[in-house]
Amino acid sequence: MNFLTVKGITKVFHEGGENESTALRGIDLRIAREEFVVLSGPSGSGKTTLLNIIGGLDTPTQGSVELEGTLITSLCENDSALFRREHIGFVFQAYNLIPVLTVRENIAYVMRLMGMPSGECDARVLEVARELDIDAYLEKLPDHLSGGQQQRVAVARAVASKPRLILADEPTANLDRANGEKLMELMRRLNEEEKVTIIFSSHDPLVIGKARRSIVLRDGEILEDTLR
Repeated sequence: MNFLTVKGITKVFHEGGENESTALRGIDLRIAREEFVVLSGPSGSGKTTLLNIIGGLDTPTQGSVELEGTLITSLCENDSALFRREHIGFVFQAYNLIPVLTVRENIAYVMRLMGMPSGECDARVLEVARELDIDAYLEKLPDHLSGGQQQRVAVARAVASKPRLILADEPTANLDRANGEKLMELMRRLNEEEKVTIIFSSHDPLVIGKARRSIVLRDGEILEDTLR
């Protein structure tokens, strides 16, 4: 069984009246457990839309997404939210941090929802915060941080619970080279040691160069699919 199977995914956005745009055009994709995949391509190629559909944040116009036997595209809203919480970590371009929670609380948020014991949760928060060089900011609120620091908090929150799948939309976009390298090293270890499957979208040569599989999208279709 494939870890992730995407079948015939088409996404059409209706923009009012009779205007519509097609973001994805019949995408078929199979990803094995423990793969490290990057989606690349120009702006508007469909990368973010595909990530959102894979993660159950958006619904396709046609097609299906199955993750280890669970048909994500058939789940109701509540079941989809529970499935994401238990199995998928997200890194968004807009960070999506909870503004009234501290950095420590943001990183711990998913683990708390999952019922992880406090001691284990606290230790994991500190571990990932140190790896991403944000341990000095654990008691700060997100709006007291720079964009790059908030991005690292978002990454820490996504990886802390050790999900089966991490989806990351341009995760190095707001990071300098040094912190981009730290992030990619953390992702490499999660992939190789924790057996986490990772799918990134990115324009960054650093990210593209680290991935073991490169999928290039253009105009909502797969142009290239290369193993390294």
